[in-house]
Amino acid sequence: MNSAFSRTLSLLRQEKGVSQRVAAGELGISQALLSHYENGIREPGLAFVVRACDYYGVSADFILGRTLSKVGNMLTEQDILDAAEPRNTLRGSVLATLQSKLLSGAVGVLFELLGKLGDKAAVNAAAAYLGSAVYQLYRHLYRSSGANESYFSLDSGVCAMGLADADMKLSEARFAAALGSLSAQKAEFPDLSAAAVAAAYPGRCQSLNQVLSTSDARLAALSKQP
Repeated sequence: MNSAFSRTLSLLRQEKGVSQRVAAGELGISQALLSHYENGIREPGLAFVVRACDYYGVSADFILGRTLSKVGNMLTEQDILDAAEPRNTLRGSVLATLQSKLLSGAVGVLFELLGKLGDKAAVNAAAAYLGSAVYQLYRHLYRSSGANESYFSLDSGVCAMGLADADMKLSEARFAAALGSLSAQKAEFPDLSAAAVAAAYPGRCQSLNQVLSTSDARLAALSKQP
């Protein structure tokens, strides 16, 4: 833990406008211990860092002084490799957090690149495609938990017939058509070379590269199966 953490922890509390006593109580520790954390006398464990991030509404990268963005998605190269490794030893919330940051970083780059094209059809089609994917996975989770599916307006039987898959394929077709139209109009596409993407999106380009690399390898392996 570096000195930036203690300084940021203190500044965040002051920005929130609460005393050490109040903050310590809501963070589940003593005022004396919080004072030690804010003054760099003691280093907290991971559990406290997570609670502090939730309490102040910032990312772990920000509170640790790794980025100036309060909602930054910076990952170390080892974090990315650990999250992408099929047989990794990470479990539960740690793995879920890393995978979430990988995907959020990659999706963020994708939409920023689409935003540079200024085409609503392409952006909306990409959003619909990803939205249906999230909908489908969440509904599987919802169903498996035993929750009442009346929460959703789409009938469970119709949902099970693959309507979300069909919507994703339709959205993908609309996305491809929108990009094809832009190409035909000689629109200026952003530079997608590795160097250009890395320069434009430092930190997040690692997430994008890992998502692309992992998916490419998985799909290539599937294509070779008999």
